[in-house]
Amino acid sequence: MSVMSAYMDYQSTTPLDDRVLAAMMPYLTTKFGNPHSAEHKYGWEAEAALGVAREQVAGLIGAETGSITFLSGATEANNLAIKGTMEVWGGKRPHLITVATEHKCVLEAALACKRAGYRLTVLPVGTDGLLDLNRLEDALGSDTALVSVMAINNEIGVIQPLKEIGALCRARGILFHTDAAQAFGKISLDVHDMNIDLMSISGHKIYGPKGVGTLYRRQAREVTIAPQMHGGGQEAGLRAGTQAPALVAGLGKAADLCAAGMSQEAGRLETMMSRLKSGLRTCAPGLFINGHEHKRWSGNLNVCFPGLDGDRLFADIRGLAVSSGAACASAVTGPSYVLEALGVSEKNAKASLRIGIGRMTTDEEIDFAIHKVREAVEKQGGCA
Repeated sequence: MSVMSAYMDYQSTTPLDDRVLAAMMPYLTTKFGNPHSAEHKYGWEAEAALGVAREQVAGLIGAETGSITFLSGATEANNLAIKGTMEVWGGKRPHLITVATEHKCVLEAALACKRAGYRLTVLPVGTDGLLDLNRLEDALGSDTALVSVMAINNEIGVIQPLKEIGALCRARGILFHTDAAQAFGKISLDVHDMNIDLMSISGHKIYGPKGVGTLYRRQAREVTIAPQMHGGGQEAGLRAGTQAPALVAGLGKAADLCAAGMSQEAGRLETMMSRLKSGLRTCAPGLFINGHEHKRWSGNLNVCFPGLDGDRLFADIRGLAVSSGAACASAVTGPSYVLEALGVSEKNAKASLRIGIGRMTTDEEIDFAIHKVREAVEKQGGCA
């Protein structure tokens, strides 16, 4: 085959788009000023880049520019949203709700809140990876301050019902936070229509640079949160520290490109993923998809090859860059906690692949992936 390797780990990170790099370069070279230097043109140029990026990010989620805070990434945004909310509102409403399949940084931030004395409820999901809305409603109480639910799961790609969750929370005066690192720029998001109060965003999941992200915070008194970084009062006092104009400009440009091509890209990926699934089923008829097969982002496929040895499977697909779970949990031994939450056995979890495709994926790479998996499956005599 002409293709000798293929990158299919787009949930872990995405390649930097050349157009994003071009937008960043001036702020790495000639426009190198500190955006917080208000006395000269170098500072004004850098500060202007932040303003443009705020508009670009806000426009993609139907938000106001003043509601956008630039941070180092979605991990910081999730920590700020969860810890910052509980620090302000936990005295009166000490209850926090999240979901068992959330990103590690959400779960760890929630556990930190529990250690600080707040009450934590971690809701289960069904075998399809989706949250039961009735179960959520039953868990809501007069002491609940915050509900945090991921928009698109980073391991299994399922899309949670954000609008319905937001409506439940808003009706009870409960704040709703969503980790949208995997959803921003890929599916339509409207913070007002979905009643989202806090949203975490990452640059490197949308062909932008690593090291930059955003927290959207609805501009209302009840969405006051406590800063977790203190210093010079940058970002309206919510996040101290000198901003990196090059990274912020890259995030803004990446958001702008997603806004322009979202619908077309979603259709292209859906067609490509359908071809991939058909090809994998041909060479491994016994496989099954982890998570709901249809209520999911078309760029993600988490698939199990029952009966196969997971270690051998990965060894035999060398050249195909896929993963067994989230990159954020790579230091944790054992099977994926997300698949465990779905009721997938340890053996089947180890025989599961997370395959992610995106903007740079080609038809040749899809064929290469099918070819490599077919070889690996045949070496073990097929699925159980």
